Amino acid sequence: MRLFKICLVSLLLASMAYAMPLNSSARSCVPADLLQVISVDYRALKDSPTAMALKNQLMPDNIKQFEAALKSIGLDPDKDIDSLTFASFHAGKQGVKTIGVAAGPFNMKAVLKKMKLQKFVPKKYGTGNNAADIYPMDGGFVMSFLDDSTLLFGDPTSIRVAIDTRNGQVLNLDTNGDMADMMSNVDSSPVWSILDQVGTQNMMHAALGDASKIADYDTLKKRLLGSRYTMDFSSGVNFDLTVVTSDSVTAGTLSAGVKMGIAVKKMSATPAEKIAVENTTVDSDGSNIAIHFKASDQQFQSLMHSDLFAAVTH
Repeated sequence: MRLFKICLVSLLLASMAYAMPLNSSARSCVPADLLQVISVDYRALKDSPTAMALKNQLMPDNIKQFEAALKSIGLDPDKDIDSLTFASFHAGKQGVKTIGVAAGPFNMKAVLKKMKLQKFVPKKYGTGNNAADIYPMDGGFVMSFLDDSTLLFGDPTSIRVAIDTRNGQVLNLDTNGDMADMMSNVDSSPVWSILDQVGTQNMMHAALGDASKIADYDTLKKRLLGSRYTMDFSSGVNFDLTVVTSDSVTAGTLSAGVKMGIAVKKMSATPAEKIAVENTTVDSDGSNIAIHFKASDQQFQSLMHSDLFAAVTH
């Protein structure tokens, strides 16, 4: 059930982040050599019992640690944080790094006062007007304020790269035309993500399964350019994945391969798997592949308690 796994893995990733479209402060510190950006408007999720159940069931330990670190400096994630965005990127010889950006109506002065009382001493990074104060946090995180309501956090190396990007020493997101264009198509959604070319190639290989051999995937994958997805919990669960290819022939061939995999799986699907299969549609639209999954809150919450869901999200 590889296609269903992709949907659930995307849900898992979404549960790792609570953010809305990147504000200008956040955008300025995201490097151009992106792997993925995940953004979720946490305020939009609070009204959905399904979304909150998903968060509580799947929230990874590192996010729990970050929430604990926020509480230690006087911030309540459920009240003070409207958004939380994660961006993964290549950082040269330093490998793959990830930064997080939290935004909300928190009181920066009050936070800094509490940190001072707790004897959290900042370190200066950079020179002149571009210098940034980097504060230690619990759990091995460090943080720096981008403005009065935007907080940058991550490991020390990631934060330094992000600050260098903001200061113009590293190319930023806006110089990566492919990723910036994909972002403009999805960043008004409650939950959205963009994925680079290599990540998209791996994802589609998993979605095709055995059909990848028939579709000559090793040749076709070179024509995959990237992908983007959105999620909406306002009326059940709606998941839309768009895979961007170089031409309509590639899109048509790969969408047919995914359909083939769904048809084969449907013949032997368990009741839980049938919900995913029957609620998933695949089409090609010009040079794009469009995959849509829809389930009611009741259907999806049943899936969340199934053995299939446990196996896929393990």
